[in-house]
Amino acid sequence: MKIVVTGAAGFIGSNLIKGLNARGIDDIIAVDDLTHGDKFRNLADLKIADYVDADDFYDLFAEGAYGQVEAIFHEGACSDTMELDGKYMMDNNYTLSCELFHACQDQGTRLLYASSAATYGGSDTFRESPEFEKPLNVYGYSKLLFDQRLRRELGAKFEGAGTQVAGFRYFNVYGPREQHKGRMASVAFHQFNQFQAEGKVKLFGEYGGYGPGGQMRDFVFIDDVVAVNLWFFDNPKQSGIFNLGTGKAQPFNDVALAVVNTLRKGKNAAALSLEDAARGGLIDYIDFPPALVGKYQSYTQADLSALRAAGCDHVFADVQTGVTAYMQWLNSTKG
Repeated sequence: MKIVVTGAAGFIGSNLIKGLNARGIDDIIAVDDLTHGDKFRNLADLKIADYVDADDFYDLFAEGAYGQVEAIFHEGACSDTMELDGKYMMDNNYTLSCELFHACQDQGTRLLYASSAATYGGSDTFRESPEFEKPLNVYGYSKLLFDQRLRRELGAKFEGAGTQVAGFRYFNVYGPREQHKGRMASVAFHQFNQFQAEGKVKLFGEYGGYGPGGQMRDFVFIDDVVAVNLWFFDNPKQSGIFNLGTGKAQPFNDVALAVVNTLRKGKNAAALSLEDAARGGLIDYIDFPPALVGKYQSYTQADLSALRAAGCDHVFADVQTGVTAYMQWLNSTKG
């Protein structure tokens, strides 16, 4: 069984390969752009059959160069929400995805692809329906336009797909193998480094009607993202667009406190309450950046109705569980 993972050296792509390897699947073509060569570290401990540069893969796949491919996990994209080059964003996230979709349908290859919760943008309802889709940046729009294109060609729930097509609207994913993402890495990753360097973590102060650190997101652990992707891989009759979050929003304060207390525990220090951590200067609230005003989602929470209706009953980790596991992993690998 031949599998392709695009964005294979990235955060989600490399974790998907790890999940496939855990099942004994290693006939995997890894597709990426290693211009930034340090991303190789995400592939170094994984088993793959081949590596193909992203500039070469898509045309070759459309020509049938790789024979029968069972499924493509399409994670390759520009995911920088602050990227302002709309032409670059649309070429990478929309046009390329459209071409891949048509090639998959022509060749009978299943397509499981990364959409994004950024498609909801300024909405206060996070359900996979057009009236709630209000992207705040060109990244969110590029992801939404591909979803809309598929709805137009396949029907609202992709019922016209010849082979499985499933899109996942990732919410705030965090976990191992994201170190290369720079400013787009999760708040948990940045806070780990802040605590190691300064003995404190940083959070935004008041914004959007929320108190300091009170903005709420649906934070989802990478292991859960992999588990849901693989559930759909196991259920090839399920197509459509699905939210992939926990279904439970938690404040950034919860992330910060989990980071602080896990790292303190590693030094045999007692756990603190949020109030004590803030009072002791271990959580530092900073002014909200002007560059993000009007472009920032202060609240997200995945509506899991469609996911559950499809039959996926995966139980998601809460912030305390997931962030604790992540901090322990970071501590074990930092040397």
